[in-house]
Amino acid sequence: MDLSKPLAYRMRPKSLDEFVGQEHVVGKDKLLYRTIKADRLSSLILWGPPGCGKTSLAKVISETTKYKFTKLNAVTSGVGDIKKAIEEADNPLLNPSGKCILFIDEIHRFNKLQQDALLPYVEDGTVILIGATTENPYFEVNKALISRSMVIKLEPLTVEDIFKVLKNALTNKEGLGSFNIKVSDETLKTIAEVSGGDVRTALNGLEVAVLTTKMNAEGVIEITNEIASQSLNKRKAMFDKSGDSHYDNISAFIKSMRGSDPDATVFYLARALNGGEDPVFLARRIVIAAAEDVGLANPMALQLATSAMQAVTMVGMPEARIILSEAAIYVANSKKSNASYNAINQALEDVANKDTGTIPMHIRNAPAEGMEQFGYHEGYKYPHDYPGHWVEQQYLPDKMVGTKYFIKDENIED
Repeated sequence: MDLSKPLAYRMRPKSLDEFVGQEHVVGKDKLLYRTIKADRLSSLILWGPPGCGKTSLAKVISETTKYKFTKLNAVTSGVGDIKKAIEEADNPLLNPSGKCILFIDEIHRFNKLQQDALLPYVEDGTVILIGATTENPYFEVNKALISRSMVIKLEPLTVEDIFKVLKNALTNKEGLGSFNIKVSDETLKTIAEVSGGDVRTALNGLEVAVLTTKMNAEGVIEITNEIASQSLNKRKAMFDKSGDSHYDNISAFIKSMRGSDPDATVFYLARALNGGEDPVFLARRIVIAAAEDVGLANPMALQLATSAMQAVTMVGMPEARIILSEAAIYVANSKKSNASYNAINQALEDVANKDTGTIPMHIRNAPAEGMEQFGYHEGYKYPHDYPGHWVEQQYLPDKMVGTKYFIKDENIED
């Protein structure tokens, strides 16, 4: 056993049967499982969060198919490295099987030129490309590559999946099987929970706990909850403020406010702040929700949200979290009406696409002397001169008379 290599590396599965998790794609009779077993593998884009098994799955596929496996990292590799890998794949002496898996980690970091360099070799089957990415490939990967590949979305591992891997690591001779370790299932599950679906984080934490804990008098390394907690990085929500999770989280935040769920609203707010989201950006979204979703059902919401945005700008983090929480919860708890939102959208649609006619002459302005003779302002009735400060007269152009944009709903008070 080579202890110089990290536990997460040593515990990588060597076959599909050893692979834990992602049952929706590699479970027996599932799509990828059947493809691999039938030796009908095509190029793949593996899309998922860190530590969900992208690299391990690529290696397992290589071991199962017995194809030559070449790994590149998009951060450190360029077009020259791609060409070298292709030459080796095409060389019958270096690759007698004639088939090669080219695994590119973080493929989203390749620029357009580098991704284009792969196209002809993926097209003619010289290599079977397996790209791994934490970013949405439909945004970050060349559309031509996407069209020639099967996109497989991998999910964060469950607590049970990670618990199973940790249990195996304790007994496996390539893992920690040579150590006399005492650790409860409860502690292992705590490690699994805190790892946030990242099996690499969980294994690294367990390894640190074992290697930094002294044996007791009986020669046992006892790992307690406290030791495990001290050995793990503080849990971070899977969140990239510039990537796909940014859009998913802000969408969930907005929909939770719109759906009047204050608990979900605060959860997604906390997730965004924990991930480093700009608090002013979040404040702007609350202002928009106050206008779009609360609207005239509670006009005070817009005033409060606007004040909150100004306060967040002046105060900054960490205190801004309190202001954001107050404003977001207020919007979530408010009655909802999108009557104003619908009204302006429909009016814009008509203005852009219809012949809406001309402004009636009696409500036009006559700023210069002599314009009245052409009908400007002639016949206008000043509402304040009438009982109740209202008088019936036409405001819409002739072609739009009778059009209703503002439809008052039950949440709008008189």
